[in-house]
Amino acid sequence: MIIRSKTLLSEFGAFVKVVVDIERRVLAAGCDLHIDCMQELLDDGSLQRNLWGANVYGDGRIDFVSLINIRPAEGNRSMEI
Repeated sequence: MIIRSKTLLSEFGAFVKVVVDIERRVLAAGCDLHIDCMQELLDDGSLQRNLWGANVYGDGRIDFVSLINIRPAEGNRSMEI
């Protein structure tokens, strides 16, 4: 899937919070918090271990930083992927 950040940003503001299910290849975007996008995907059948958060900015940058990315049991102890 290709994210057209300008389209998302025109609707949501300076940056857009996204959560991606890397197994199902689906994305939830535009929630106030990453956890809200995560919950949308969980309700749709995603597994938490497959969900990762990021932010998409107007200049095309994507940072892979989110509280939902902290997973010590899976070897990730930071908010970054």
